[in-house]
Amino acid sequence: MNDDPKPPKGLASLERFDLLPLLRDGVQARYEGSIDKQGFNADWDWLLYKDGAEFVIFDVDGPGCIYNFVQHRYPDSPEPTFRFYFDGEAEPRFELKHAEFGAKAPFVKPLADAYLGPEEGGRGPIRVVRSFVPMPYARSCKITTDIRLKGANKGDGGWGHVVYHAYAEADEGLATFTGNESYERVRELWSRVGEDPKPDLPSDATVRRELSIAPGDAVVVFEAKGAGCIVSMLARTPGIGANELWIRATWDGHGAPDVYSPLGAFFGNELGFNAIGVLSHGTRTDGISYNYFPMPFWRGARVELVNKSDKTIRVPEWDIRCTFEASALAQYREGRAGYFRSSSYRESRATLGSDAVIGEIAGNGHMVAAQVTAFARKPGTVSCEGDVRVYIDGIATPQIESDGSESYVCYGWGFPTPPQTNPSSGYDGLPDNPWSMVRLCAGDCYPFRERLVFGIESGDYNNQYLRHSGILFYYGVDAPGMRLTDELDVGDRGSEEAHGYASIGGRGSYTVESGYEDGTHRRLADTGRETEGSSEFTVAIDPRNAGVRVRRRSDQITGRQRAHVYVDGERVEARSWYFADRNPYKRWLEDEFDIPAKYTSGKTDITIRLVFEQEGENRVWNEFYYWIYSLV
Repeated sequence: MNDDPKPPKGLASLERFDLLPLLRDGVQARYEGSIDKQGFNADWDWLLYKDGAEFVIFDVDGPGCIYNFVQHRYPDSPEPTFRFYFDGEAEPRFELKHAEFGAKAPFVKPLADAYLGPEEGGRGPIRVVRSFVPMPYARSCKITTDIRLKGANKGDGGWGHVVYHAYAEADEGLATFTGNESYERVRELWSRVGEDPKPDLPSDATVRRELSIAPGDAVVVFEAKGAGCIVSMLARTPGIGANELWIRATWDGHGAPDVYSPLGAFFGNELGFNAIGVLSHGTRTDGISYNYFPMPFWRGARVELVNKSDKTIRVPEWDIRCTFEASALAQYREGRAGYFRSSSYRESRATLGSDAVIGEIAGNGHMVAAQVTAFARKPGTVSCEGDVRVYIDGIATPQIESDGSESYVCYGWGFPTPPQTNPSSGYDGLPDNPWSMVRLCAGDCYPFRERLVFGIESGDYNNQYLRHSGILFYYGVDAPGMRLTDELDVGDRGSEEAHGYASIGGRGSYTVESGYEDGTHRRLADTGRETEGSSEFTVAIDPRNAGVRVRRRSDQITGRQRAHVYVDGERVEARSWYFADRNPYKRWLEDEFDIPAKYTSGKTDITIRLVFEQEGENRVWNEFYYWIYSLV
């Protein structure tokens, strides 16, 4: 084995499940999709702009990789053809019809598939296509359709999303998607859900025992000193309520548990009505529950089962496998890999008028799985309309969203036919309510450097009474991976003078009062500037930085804002600062640009110049506030 591998990108991130603990420096998770711009539930008009006869639904600049593509339509809707343009090409490199998901290579099962939902108010059955085929690109990517994806009525059908990673720098080993790549290894892994997807590692310690745990007691099921990595946990737990028995795991003598979760959620089955299983964790049809997330430690480990019920619990089978093999552990160098952890479990409760926060994470790491469960007041209630919103490192604009929880989990309308499961997502429940969904984010993990907040709406726009519970799983370390080192308030004379702010081709200042796309009614008034030429300012950074992240508050009333970024006179080559979407209702946008360390390392301050380039309808670059973070 490679004794110090890089975090995998593109196809390799699905092939190397064993490298999931490696921290993802220089990677950001992003979303583009059909979100209602006014914050309600009209999540179906999926369009950025029109390019000739084609309708653009995705457009990004810089290196990255698409990991998840979902689109919904009704069978009597016109069928769209999706065209994929890479690296500025004038002609599409790949084309895919809606009906070809699951059939046209490489978009074949189990990496891509289609789901046929039920009749829904006379409009259905809705057909949902989904793909987890990695599609990397070295410079840029644009996706178009030949028809407008515009409606929610019979004869229409046009909502969906793309989840992707943006890379701070181009990777010489990352080749742009062609459609001819070999996906056989991933397809073979994904076809064996329930088996360990990691390489066959020597397991020096295997614990098998029949357990009896009294009410309120905790039993140690595994303990080790020194460095190791738990390879798998398997259990047979018939008749045990999903929240009666909890697992508590502590690595390296930490003062608080790293994992503290109900056993049902730990095995991807919080409700436990049906056997749901994804690649990483779940329950097989033979009743064996499994968790294959690699769990490295460097000084010791302790795993306990805690009985939170009022009765004695008997566990017929419990199996933990751990490797202490030096060659296997070399890939998990301390500081390069994170601990496997859980967020604090959210007990079932309602949050009225705002998103229910399923989990909050602090430190530096990446989220790899989410479990969300919802109860409505009565059966027969369609309760899946709530959008998932994920906020990363304190940014006010959600970086990951979904047009409904059913879209987040890549299925269809209303959770009417449980169970449904694929290697990366699944749901369990009764018709409509209650329901529980599990989502594995292996390729499309969500990196964070300070914190991550995962929330979900209650209904169309937080207008339903729903009780939510759930938990997040992630790899992380306590120390944050970035630090705020400067702020520039554009429009404030003192702040501008302190940072040497200057604008060439400026059109003056203006004030906006509006809101963010965060599901709240809060409004913010701020004064900023717009320019047809360029702006320049000097900011303080930490000389020990591993790169710099620049966050901007801007007015997204018009889309396709683009500027080229120069640092101390040198242009950042990997990408331009480009945002293709718009929102004339929720006008505030916070977006970010990562400057690689080769432009910033060892410096105490840098001068940033942003040179506007016109794209489409947009005529200016606007800026209201900048936050400067030193990556550490």
